[in-house]
Amino acid sequence: MITLKNVLVATDFGRASETALAYGRQFARAYGAKLHVLHVVENVFTATFGVEGYVTNVAALQREVEEAARKQLDAVVTEDDRRELGATGVTLTSASPALAIVSYAKDIKADLMIVGTHGRGAMAHLIMGSVAERVVRTAPCPVLTVRHPEHEFVLPDALQVVERSAQQP
Repeated sequence: MITLKNVLVATDFGRASETALAYGRQFARAYGAKLHVLHVVENVFTATFGVEGYVTNVAALQREVEEAARKQLDAVVTEDDRRELGATGVTLTSASPALAIVSYAKDIKADLMIVGTHGRGAMAHLIMGSVAERVVRTAPCPVLTVRHPEHEFVLPDALQVVERSAQQP
C-alpha cells in the first residue's frame, strides 16, 4: 500500500503550476498528507548577470522580488489549504531552483513531488534547460510532472485502480 505523508508542489506560478497544485491538493486529500507548496526565487545576481555588482542596489531589487513572490504564494495557498491539508507555503532564494527544490524535498522528507512542466521545444530546452528535468533526475522521491491539461484528471478513479492492483496477488 502506498503511503504519502508529505506532498511537495513546486510552483513558478504559471499555468502548469496551477495544474500541479490541483494534483497536489487531490493527493493530499486522498492520502491525508500534508501539502507543502514551494516557490524558489532565483538569485537576482545570477539570474540577471551571472556575477554580482553590475546593478546598483541589487540587494533592494532582490528583496522586492522575494516579497512579491511571498505575496503571490500567500494568494495561491488558500486558507482552506492551510486548514484542511495543513498546507504551508515556503519561498526560498537560490541560484539553482532545481537544487533548492530537491534540497527542500529532502528536508521535509517528501513522499511525492509534483512539478509543472512547460513542454518547451528542444531548442528552448537546450538553451535554458529544464528545472523539472533536473528535479526528476535528482529527486529523493517519486516526481509527478504535469502540463496544463487538455483533459481533466480525476484522481479518485486512478487511486482505486492503484489500490485494486496492489491487492491482487
